[in-house]
Amino acid sequence: MFCPYQLSEDEIELQFATNHIGHFLLTNLLLDTMKTTAKTSGVEGRILNLSSIAHIYTYKEGIKFDSINDICCYSDKRAYGQSKLANILHANELSRQLQEEGVNITVNSVHPGLILTNLFQHTALLMRFLKFFSFYLWKNIPQGAATTCYVALHPTLKGVTRKYFADCNEVTPSKLARDETLAQKLWDFSVKLINSVSKKNYLGFEDTI
Repeated sequence: MFCPYQLSEDEIELQFATNHIGHFLLTNLLLDTMKTTAKTSGVEGRILNLSSIAHIYTYKEGIKFDSINDICCYSDKRAYGQSKLANILHANELSRQLQEEGVNITVNSVHPGLILTNLFQHTALLMRFLKFFSFYLWKNIPQGAATTCYVALHPTLKGVTRKYFADCNEVTPSKLARDETLAQKLWDFSVKLINSVSKKNYLGFEDTI
């Protein structure tokens, strides 16, 4: 979070690689098993992406598809916002695909709240200063986990999908986060990016585009 410009081992901008691409790949590697389990058990599967209110503070175009790794216009804060926007777009597009397939799996995203953890290691002094003036907004770790647990487990959310939650309530994310075309474009971009840096074609991703 808010880290200086770095590339992952696969030469992808680190915040985008860590917060989106890794989660995108893991989800797709587990997806067939989840579909089978939901079908055979009759129990609804739930996928939950941990996003952030920071998704509203991203680059002008939302996702810098043409310059994802460029250092010249890198902003540590906007790069983080970009990755958190990607979490919501990923959830929305996956939900759309699963609904089209008639699969009994819901996909949502959440903002856990402001929690002072080592995520803030690159801006620790700034965050402590801000906390002094906004102490009533900050949560401890159990409070921060509440929305995640609620969306993942609460029976009243059965069948609820493609939504964004904060403080255990459904809220409306940014306009970019609700852009279906942007979500589909991110999906295709992520598939191509993973296959371009991999020696094998994970799950036949190229066939899903």
